[in-house]
Amino acid sequence: MTGWTDAKDLAGRRILVVEDEMFVAMMIEDLLRNLGCEVVGPAANVSDALKLVATHPLDGAVLDVNLGRERVFPVADTLKRDVVPFVFVTGYGPSALTQAYDHHPMIRKPFEPESFGDDLAAGLARAGATG
Repeated sequence: MTGWTDAKDLAGRRILVVEDEMFVAMMIEDLLRNLGCEVVGPAANVSDALKLVATHPLDGAVLDVNLGRERVFPVADTLKRDVVPFVFVTGYGPSALTQAYDHHPMIRKPFEPESFGDDLAAGLARAGATG
């Protein structure tokens, strides 16, 4: 992922979406498809997300931190182990992240649809560079 600088670099990439709010998931799916991405998911919970990670090759992921009553960190841990870059998307800010991820790339909700692709590409590049 290193070297990805803007939204055009996302075209053709397989991006996992983990988001439990249906309308937000649909918006992210639409934004990613408009950028030429292949969307994997969305998954609304950790179990479904882990199944997708295990069965689909991925180039990156967008992870909502809070999925109902559970947190997304088991998915993040698996992606990190598999060297798949990901970006957290949350309305809670850095305080929502565990210490292991407190400096990980994040896009704050509500995000701007116009800049989402560039923000995602930059975050995935940063995540891929830092492991």
